[in-house]
Amino acid sequence: MTAPTGTAPAPAAAATGGAAAAPEPSQALLRAVRAYLDHLAVERGLAANSLSAYRRDLRRYLEFLARHGIDDLDAVGPLLVEDFLHALRSGDAGGQALALSSAARAVVAVRGLHRFAAREGLTTSDAASEVRPPAPDRRLPKAIALDQVEALLEAAGRAGTATALRDRALLELLYATGARIGEAVALDVGDLLPPEPGGVGEVRLHGKGGRDRDVPVGHFAQAAVEAYLVRGRPTLVTPGTGRALFLNARGGRLSRQSAWAVLQRAARDANLDIEVSPHTLRHTCATHLLDGGADVRVVQDLLGHASVTTTQLYTLVTADRLREVYAAYHPRAR
Repeated sequence: MTAPTGTAPAPAAAATGGAAAAPEPSQALLRAVRAYLDHLAVERGLAANSLSAYRRDLRRYLEFLARHGIDDLDAVGPLLVEDFLHALRSGDAGGQALALSSAARAVVAVRGLHRFAAREGLTTSDAASEVRPPAPDRRLPKAIALDQVEALLEAAGRAGTATALRDRALLELLYATGARIGEAVALDVGDLLPPEPGGVGEVRLHGKGGRDRDVPVGHFAQAAVEAYLVRGRPTLVTPGTGRALFLNARGGRLSRQSAWAVLQRAARDANLDIEVSPHTLRHTCATHLLDGGADVRVVQDLLGHASVTTTQLYTLVTADRLREVYAAYHPRAR
C-alpha cells in the first residue's frame, strides 16, 4: 500500500552495535509535520520532487529537536532555529555539513512549518519568523553569443534525418521561448497554438506549480517545428505513441536526459569550446531579449518566474555587457 503524500518523516533508526538509539521525535511533532506536508501536497500542489526535499529537510529538523529534548513546536524559540541553521552548516545536525544553498532550503522548510502551525492554531507563535535563510552568492547566468547559438542550431539539424529534424526543432524552441528543458519535453502536439494571419504562433508551456503560460514562437523556431512535424515525427511514431511532441527513436516521449544529450552532441558538432547545459539556451534567450531592450517584467512572464527578483538577475549580465562595450568602443573610455 502506497504511503500518503504527506507522510511525516520517519524517526531515525536505532544505531547498531550496542550504541544508544537516537531519540525519536514526539508524536506531536510528527503530527504537525504530517499536516504541513499534506497542506503542501493538496492545497499548494507542490511538485513531487519539491515535496520530497521538504520531507527530507523536516526529518532532519525533527531529529535535531528530539536531540534537544523538544517534543512540541511551542517549546521552540528563535535561537533554537538559528542553532539548527548553524548545525546544518557545520554538520552537527546529522550527516555531512550542507552547502549554503541546501541549508537555505532547509530553513525555508522550517519557516514554512512554523508559519503553518501558527496559522492553524497548533502553536501560539511563529518561532521562525525572524530567522532568515542564508543568502547564497549571486551567480550570474551564463549566456552564449548569437553566432554560437546559430552554430549550435545548424549543427543539430545538419544530418537531415528524422532525429536531426527533432533536435533542431527542440533547440530552436528552447532558444525562442526560454522554456525549461522539462517544460519542452513535456509538450504535446496539442500545446502548439496556431498563428493568427501574419503573426507568430504560440506554445503552451506547463510550468512549475501547475502554472501554464502561452509563449510566442518566432518564425525560425516555428519553421523548424513544422519541418519536424511534417518530415520527422511521422517516421518516429509507433502504434503506442501518444501525443508527445518530441519523440525518441522508439516512439516514446523524449526524456530530459536524452534532451541533454541532444544539446551536448550539437555543441560538440558545432565545435563550441564552451560548457553548455539544458539551461544555457534559457539563459541566453533572456539575456538577448534584455540586451535588445525588452522590459524585465515581459521577460519574467516569458520565463515563468514567480518573482521579478529572479529575472532581475539577468540585468546584471546586460550591465556587464554594457560596460564591456563602452570600454571597447568609446574613444575616451580608457
